[in-house]
Amino acid sequence: MPNNKKEKKPKMQNITINIPEIYDENIQKLIKMKITASRSEAIRTAIREFLHTEYDNLKLLGFKYFD
Repeated sequence: MPNNKKEKKPKMQNITINIPEIYDENIQKLIKMKITASRSEAIRTAIREFLHTEYDNLKLLGFKYFD
């Protein structure tokens, strides 16, 4: 039986950041290598991995963890 429930996408927040040019150059190389789909996806992945790594510290501070 197919699952008719639509999976709810997380609400996205638009932000502006400044990064060193070398970071962007390397992200562009990852995109060309098809390791990541876009600049945004590369940055989301980096933030997600950072939060996962810092999970215990965030938990101590009362922050919520998400998948």
